Amino acid sequence: MVFTNNVTKLKKRLIIPIIFQIFVCDNNRIAVGFLCVLFVFCVHSFHEFDKMEHFLKRFLFFSLAVCLAWSAQAQRKNSRYVEYINKYSDLAVEQMKLYKIPASITLAQGLLESGAGYSQLVRKSNNHFGIKCGGNWRGRTVHANDDAPNECFRAYKTPRDSYEDHSDFLRRGARYAFLFKLEITDYRGWARGLKKAGYATDPSYANRLITIIEDYDLYKYDTKGIYSKRQLRKNPWLMNPHPVYIANDIAYVVARGGDTFKELGKEFDISWKKLVKYNDLHKDYTLTAGDIIYLKEKKKKADKKYTYYIVKDGDSMHGISQTYGIRLKYLYKMNRKDGEYVPEVGDRLRLR
Repeated sequence: MVFTNNVTKLKKRLIIPIIFQIFVCDNNRIAVGFLCVLFVFCVHSFHEFDKMEHFLKRFLFFSLAVCLAWSAQAQRKNSRYVEYINKYSDLAVEQMKLYKIPASITLAQGLLESGAGYSQLVRKSNNHFGIKCGGNWRGRTVHANDDAPNECFRAYKTPRDSYEDHSDFLRRGARYAFLFKLEITDYRGWARGLKKAGYATDPSYANRLITIIEDYDLYKYDTKGIYSKRQLRKNPWLMNPHPVYIANDIAYVVARGGDTFKELGKEFDISWKKLVKYNDLHKDYTLTAGDIIYLKEKKKKADKKYTYYIVKDGDSMHGISQTYGIRLKYLYKMNRKDGEYVPEVGDRLRLR
């Protein structure tokens, strides 16, 4: 009798967290079903109240953590975006092979311009890329509000027609000609180039395209038909090459999680030992995301516009030398410091 009363009390105490978990996991029926079945099983299987209560509390905590993780993952991936990508990725790759436009760019523009295929313009016209009529268009048209009220947009019979016209629009447009000199995998260059050429008026257009491409791994479609599966297995960086930046007239890349000197050496055809030397590091150093890695030897002093630096919290001599592209030994030398020196907040350091 006591055990039965305790179980009843326990059920009452656990009903709120169970309901909350069902609410959190409402998009995962398997999780909900498993939770309910296990709860009933435990209540009827345990013969000692204390053990049952302890087990259920631990289980509810664990399952809540799992459900929250599932929920967070679902929120990061917009289901409409995933649906659109699955539906049109083959078409984007087909256009890439014909016109040399990165499939990632085509998909990202389609997603952004069409609201993942759910915008009013798409529903009325199959126009996935927001292309306006222009003086040379002789096909069907629709009107919609955009930068100005009641603007003229091209209309198509099918989404394929829209994709083909988008490729033709970029290929024939003189202002987009410079884009076709870029590597097919340089989606960042294409995104910034489209904004520069005036494809869209939104000042954040390039960054929005890049974010979509990286959040949904669209860059993987840019290598389809270009590299064999064997090449990609042997050189995984082909899937998403490191962009190259310039500091103090020296090329550098920013390391990603999991990068190694040997892999970067392969990607840029440079001895990995030289990369270690160029960056004032030792061969056993483990690269971390965000590390600046120079592809050539750094200089004796910084660019002319940087004459001195005021040390901030968390700075190190090596970090400062990497930021300004200065060989570490020369940074010490011009400031008359030895290798034991540790910069303190407020210290003034010469850079040239």
